[in-house]
Amino acid sequence: MNRRLLGASTVLVLLAVAGVLPAPAFSSEPPPGATHALPLGAVDLTETRSTRTLQPGVTLTRIVRGAGTTALSWTVEVSIPGGANSPDPDAPPTALKDRLSADELAADVQADGFDARVEEVTTPAVADYAGGTLGWRVRVGQFDSQSAATAELTRLRGDGYAGSAVYTGWDGNPADRGPWRIDVLTIDPGRFRGGLKASYGPDLEMREKTSELAVAAGATAAVNAGFFVLDPRAGAPGDPAGVGVYEGRLLSEPVNGRPGLVMRDSGRHSRIARLTWKGRVVGRGASQPLDGIDRVPGLIRNCGGTADDTPTSLPLHDATCTDRDELVAFTPHYGRQTPAGDGMEAVLDTRGRVLELRQPRGGPLPTGGSSVQATGDRVAELATLAQVGRPLRVEGTLRDSSGCEVSPSPATTILNGGPELVRDGRLHVTPAADGMVQPGNESFYYGWVHKRNPRTLAGVDADGRTVLVTADGRSTDALGLSIPESAAVARALGLRAAVNLDGGGSTTMVVDGEVINDPSDATGERPVGDALLILPDRR
Repeated sequence: MNRRLLGASTVLVLLAVAGVLPAPAFSSEPPPGATHALPLGAVDLTETRSTRTLQPGVTLTRIVRGAGTTALSWTVEVSIPGGANSPDPDAPPTALKDRLSADELAADVQADGFDARVEEVTTPAVADYAGGTLGWRVRVGQFDSQSAATAELTRLRGDGYAGSAVYTGWDGNPADRGPWRIDVLTIDPGRFRGGLKASYGPDLEMREKTSELAVAAGATAAVNAGFFVLDPRAGAPGDPAGVGVYEGRLLSEPVNGRPGLVMRDSGRHSRIARLTWKGRVVGRGASQPLDGIDRVPGLIRNCGGTADDTPTSLPLHDATCTDRDELVAFTPHYGRQTPAGDGMEAVLDTRGRVLELRQPRGGPLPTGGSSVQATGDRVAELATLAQVGRPLRVEGTLRDSSGCEVSPSPATTILNGGPELVRDGRLHVTPAADGMVQPGNESFYYGWVHKRNPRTLAGVDADGRTVLVTADGRSTDALGLSIPESAAVARALGLRAAVNLDGGGSTTMVVDGEVINDPSDATGERPVGDALLILPDRR
């Protein structure tokens, strides 16, 4: 565990149980039912809070709840193939299956001399998902150490089985005793005179570490931000996988209907909004609808695009939908080269006039220039709109769930996220709406929503303060949070609205140029698509 002290001015608050001593006030009037201590694990756990001021209007609080226990152990989770009794015998191996398939695998593993058991996995109900039984898993043994579990996994693999060594503290048992480690940045608009904005680095298509983005901007503190493309097969690595507005410029379209963190005037007017977008290209007295902005044509990460996308136009998290017929606009902020491939590209100068029509598409843009790319059937449409020497205009409108237009100013930042966690001070967890409930793939919900992982959260409290939260996980020193636990933590911190940002190995918090949490990737801090920066007052 990273044990950096929070500074000599740290105030230590020790809470043996909820309400014994007052916690740092994140809201003058906590929402009904909120407790002083975090609602994690047994109610009698010790909780410490260490708080210091980073700059006027910005505080950092570290919360450590509970402690390690010998009651938790390591085990081996065996991947379950389809099996003869499965509804889909040819399905790839997954963590969860139906009871018959799990029993079949457990019997085979036991016959090979291993201590196998079948466990039912149930998950709590949330706002748009009924919960209940997700499926059954097969596990082997209980071990005091990761190395012992890994040794058993090696033996299993030698007999032809697949699986992984897991710590039972990551399962989400509400009776667990921790530990949890959570860091909270609070920005008070009444006293904050610095800046709050996002950075994606030199260009959209590359990834940088949160610490690198923070140091480059001279930020007081920073957290990782939205979801992004990681695999080149899903698009351009680093490209936001959802809405991205930076300094008032829309550089990535929303996953239609999913939530975003909207910040205006350096956090003085922050909110969570569900966003949709319509864009079009206008030229020669006609127009055609746009499919996207600053992304590889044909690849829609997290889906939620247009009606002709395959397999769905609805949000589908960590999936890449496809569409062979697209019109995608590129801004000067995308990168050195636009994506290459079959199709046509209208290259525009700084005034929006067509300089050339490229076939095939792809290549450098003129300084400050932009372009529109067409693929498949959309090539003919672009050809009718674009003429060298004539203007070609790109337009677009963001709207929130009430239908109101969202008009970004230069002081507006919008970051993608999901699912929603808290609305109007009440728990409001929306994995189904945001594409984390995937029919026929219960193992995705199990790993992504139900199990504990590192998390990054953001929200706004009753006093209008923007609150940024990271929770370490995937270790024995910090269990992490499930998505329902994330919502409960956000509400306990007094948030009236909250959303989940990118987490897992991306979860990072930086203060004064140093990473103060423990990112979970074995290689250390992960390069990400963008980061949210708290900047000092430079007046």
